Amino acid sequence: MYDFASTAADKPTLYADLLSAADALTASEPDPVANMANISALLWQFLPDLNWAGFYRMVEDELVLGPFQGKPACIRIPVGRGVCGTAAATRETQLVEDVHTFPGHIACDAASASEIVVPVLHDGRLVGVIDLDSPRVARFDSDDARGLEALAACIAARIG
Repeated sequence: MYDFASTAADKPTLYADLLSAADALTASEPDPVANMANISALLWQFLPDLNWAGFYRMVEDELVLGPFQGKPACIRIPVGRGVCGTAAATRETQLVEDVHTFPGHIACDAASASEIVVPVLHDGRLVGVIDLDSPRVARFDSDDARGLEALAACIAARIG
């Protein structure tokens, strides 16, 4: 059994703890779905004020729902549509303070107010995105972006 916890007082330390836990959980596991499931659980456990945390996997030419924590979600998202699809199309982190102002936002949970989506790239290929939603406006910031980008880099080969 794994029991990971962080007592971090600041976000950089919190994300360092999260990265260490994610690395320990996924280092010797070859199954990408198992790794995404455990990372989703870690995100849910480590990060406050979330109402959704998980993955969308790149399957052929669209994003398909992967392991997650939270309410049921949209199953398929076209590349270029919504926050996840925009992150997939641009291959850049999307940090959205208020999802209601994002053109084409896809509302899977009406309680979501802010969102961050980080593309996961392996050998130059998009393998999916990490998606976090919060019921709090402006929940995510540049520290979250840096921490999640480091996580995506760490796990890319283990989920792709």
